[in-house]
Amino acid sequence: MKKKNILAALAVIPLVALLSGCAGASDGAATGADGDAIKIGVVGASDPYWAVYTEAAAAEGIEIELVDFAQYPQVNPALAAGEVDLNQFQHIAYLAEYNEASSDNLAPIGATAIYPIALYSSEYSSVDDIVKGDTVAVPDDDSNQARALVLLQSEGLIELTDGGTIYSSIDDIDEAASKVKVTALEASLTASSLPDVAAAIINNDFAEKAGLKFEDAIATDDATDSKALPYANIFVARDEDKNNETLLKLVEIYQNTQAVQDGVFAVSGDTAVMLTTPVADLVESLAGIQAEIKAAK
Repeated sequence: MKKKNILAALAVIPLVALLSGCAGASDGAATGADGDAIKIGVVGASDPYWAVYTEAAAAEGIEIELVDFAQYPQVNPALAAGEVDLNQFQHIAYLAEYNEASSDNLAPIGATAIYPIALYSSEYSSVDDIVKGDTVAVPDDDSNQARALVLLQSEGLIELTDGGTIYSSIDDIDEAASKVKVTALEASLTASSLPDVAAAIINNDFAEKAGLKFEDAIATDDATDSKALPYANIFVARDEDKNNETLLKLVEIYQNTQAVQDGVFAVSGDTAVMLTTPVADLVESLAGIQAEIKAAK
């Protein structure tokens, strides 16, 4: 398996998913204490560690109801609309793109892990075997697409006119200087596209669901690189609930329950970098990315 550290190409950015079932929980009152389950929006509720997490929360007197979503774009709007009380599926860069596009103000309240992003192929066993003119699929959401393109550039498959940043898009590909063509698909469809393309960048969530093993990837980025912090996955709440004691307790349970941490690591193919990053750093990172997005408009 060919692995290269690609995040050195990224600019250094300072490190900067549950609405309360009871409106007005921002005063720190015990959300869910009246018997209402706290709804958490996730992608991949069938992952075994979620059952472990639910039990750990119950042991602390907090009832959780997992709300499973099939696609990333569905989750933040559900949180903003009050259909769930918290979500946990996205990284900081994704949230920044969402907040700017929607004029929303969803807030990170805790870190979970950084996952490498990987290139898979059902046709080739090495990046070097990919033929000029082949097509490679990448996720179509802005933040994951940029990360995917930087990986493809590091592997010599494309050239980016902007050099490769967390804001790169398909429009930045120098087609004449690139070995492959790139097509963008909704992230949940990249795995099913493998029979039709030479290779595809597949997010950790959907690779696991498709039965792919991380060791089968033909290229990955480096989740341990210090510049990978924009890709730290996070618990996210509405801004008015960011100081809710029960929601913060749920973050603590996730971070401090070893069985949950072990489960997350196992599902990632033993690749996740587990995090306990201070919330202030997450907020700072989010603000920095959003400011850069605004400046680029």
